[in-house]
Amino acid sequence: MDSSKLNIHLISDATGDTLSAMARAAIAQFDQPQVNYHRWSLIRTRLQLHRVFEGIQAEPGPVLCSLVDAALRTEIDEFCARSDTKIIHVLDPVMTLLQEELGLPTKHRPGRQYVLDADYFRRIDAMHYVISHDDGQADRGMAEADVVLVGVSRSSKTPTCFYLANRGIKAANVPLVPGIEPPELLKDPGCPVIGLTIDPKSLIDIRRHRLQLIGTGAQPGIIKTDKGDYVDFEMVEKELLWARRLCNMRGWPTIDVTRRSIEETSAAVLKLMDNWHQKREKKPAE
Repeated sequence: MDSSKLNIHLISDATGDTLSAMARAAIAQFDQPQVNYHRWSLIRTRLQLHRVFEGIQAEPGPVLCSLVDAALRTEIDEFCARSDTKIIHVLDPVMTLLQEELGLPTKHRPGRQYVLDADYFRRIDAMHYVISHDDGQADRGMAEADVVLVGVSRSSKTPTCFYLANRGIKAANVPLVPGIEPPELLKDPGCPVIGLTIDPKSLIDIRRHRLQLIGTGAQPGIIKTDKGDYVDFEMVEKELLWARRLCNMRGWPTIDVTRRSIEETSAAVLKLMDNWHQKREKKPAE
């Protein structure tokens, strides 16, 4: 094996998303490592597992495993011992802790986190909601939102809403455009309204990239020319200042997304949502 590269085998009896997230979070703490991820998902039979063994033998490397079937776990442990392959069963510490605290046995059923339960259908419903209420669409249905994100064009409102929908949260988003009043409903919202802001230079870079993707086609009311207000630094700076002042005037908290990933922005949104609900709960007692 090339010593400059590391093969990591991610073996799961479900989608493998948990393992991928854990591995990437850990690898991110190292300076530019060369890592090859080998994802082995939906491994639930001995035949499937033996194909995984062939892959490990072809490209040796440590194993991160989240299998819960006892027989398959025994077999992979024996294989790793024979081939001198390091393995970590990533769920074991958490399951052991919870088993001790709950006083309940584990079920050892693959993919139980993906059952078609109420949470699953809530996420699907939230995804449909985001699609229907993207970019200020369907104002009337906005009253059903769990949160409304506002911000200028290309401030990552839509991707953040979709990420939140995967958590079962109905997130609407409304573009802030100078000279156009936000929807009347936002004057007395029944949910948190949160503004997303961004550094002017970063926003211009994103907008220029967007213009390259869509060609010279202009967005009515926003893009005038390929060198117009949409990517002019002074105009963009004024646009962002106007949006921040509007948020301050309305009492909407803001999140600077300049150096945040969608996941980090979503985490900040969830925290602000919690704060909003805590304040609402305290009001009657005051």
